Amino acid sequence: MKQESMKVLFFIRKSRLKKNGEAPIFLRVTINGQLDEVRIQRSVPLKLWDNVKERSKGKDRSSTELNSYIEALKVRLYQIHKELLCREALITPKNLLIKLFSKEERHLVLQTMRKCIDDWISLIGTEYQPSTISRYNNCYESLQTVIKDFYRKEDITFHELNGEFIDRFEMHLRTVRKLSQNTLTKYMSCFRKFLGLARENGWLELDPLTGKRKRLFRKEETCLTFLTLEELKRIMEKDFSTTRLNTVKDFFLFCCLTGLSYIDVKTLCPAHLYKDNEGKLWIHKARVKITTHKESCTCNVPLLEPALVILEKYKDWNPENPEGPCFPIPSNQKMNEFLKEIATLCRVNKRLTVHVARHTFATTVTLANDVALQNVSKMLGHSSTRMTQHYARVLDNSIMKDMQDVARVFG
Repeated sequence: MKQESMKVLFFIRKSRLKKNGEAPIFLRVTINGQLDEVRIQRSVPLKLWDNVKERSKGKDRSSTELNSYIEALKVRLYQIHKELLCREALITPKNLLIKLFSKEERHLVLQTMRKCIDDWISLIGTEYQPSTISRYNNCYESLQTVIKDFYRKEDITFHELNGEFIDRFEMHLRTVRKLSQNTLTKYMSCFRKFLGLARENGWLELDPLTGKRKRLFRKEETCLTFLTLEELKRIMEKDFSTTRLNTVKDFFLFCCLTGLSYIDVKTLCPAHLYKDNEGKLWIHKARVKITTHKESCTCNVPLLEPALVILEKYKDWNPENPEGPCFPIPSNQKMNEFLKEIATLCRVNKRLTVHVARHTFATTVTLANDVALQNVSKMLGHSSTRMTQHYARVLDNSIMKDMQDVARVFG
C-alpha cells in the first residue's frame, strides 16, 4: 500500500496558557489527509516561540534544552515512520504518536544504566571486579545528579543528550567529585559504554562526545612509587620487636624480590615451584585474573637467595595442608596498614603498599641492574612489553649512563 509523505508540525495553543503564562507545545502529524496531535509536555513563553521555525527563539539553557528535545522527537518520529514503511505496515498518525511516546519505545539513560549494572552484579568474580561495579555505580549517581540539575527531570532519553550536558557532567566530576584526569577518564569510559550500547540499538543518532574525546580520554603519566636500593636494604636489615611486623616484612620483601602481586603471592603453592636443570628454583604461575575473557598471562621468575630464605622460613607453617598456600598472608588491607608502621620505623618517607613491592622489583631490582626489558616483562607476567615500558620510562638507564659520562667531563 502506497504511503504519502508525512508532515510534522510543532505549534503552541494560546488558548490553553498555563498558570505561569507559558503556552503548551503540541505535535501534529498528518498522513494522507489524516491528522492527530498530542501535547509534548513542554511549554514556552509566548514571546519566545517562533511559529515559522517551530522552535524557541531564546538563547538560555531552557530554550536550548527545549529545542534539542523537539529535534529529538522529530528525528525519532521519522525513524519510526521509516521502520514501519520497511515492514509495509499501515501507518496512521495515531499509531506513530503512540509508538513515539510509549514507554517501551522510550529508552531512558538512567533506567538503562541501572538495569545493566544490576545485571552485572551477578557476574562479580567472573566478568567484573567489585571495584569496577562500584565505579559504574558512582558514575550513575553523578549522572543522576547532573541530569536532575541540567534537565530538571528525573531521567531523559538518549536523544536528549547533547554536548552542553557532557560539559556539565565533566565539570561535576572535576569540581564536585574532585577526580584526577585519569580517574575522570575511567568514569567517562563507563558512560561511553552505555552510549555505545544506545547507538548499537538505534536509540541514539548523534554522538554527544563528538569533539570532546581528546580532552575527556586523555591519560596523564603517573609517578610510580618504588623503593631505592638503600631503602630496600634498610627494610631488609631491620629486625622488628613484634612477630606481626616481621611477618609482614617477609611477605613484602618476597614481593620485592619476585615481582608478584598480592593476590599471586597469596595463592602461591608448592605446585607453582620447579627446579631447572641446574637445580635453581623458579616460580612458574599463571597470574590471577578476575575477568575470564582477558588474556591469560604467566609469570616466570627465578628465585634470588633472599627470597629462597623467606620461602624456606615458612615451609611448614601449615602441616595440615602442605600443598596449600606457601604463606599465611593477612588481608591486603591489613598488609597495607602494617606497612605504614614499617615505613615509619625504617625512615622510608613514602606511602608503602604491597603494590610498591612490584614496582620496586621492576625498577630497582631488575631494570636498574640492566635486566632486559623483555625478560622483566616475562617475570612480571605482562601480556606485552608495552606495559613494562612504563617502568623503563621511570628509570631510564640510557639517560643515567649518558649523564655519568657528562659527570666525568665536569668532574
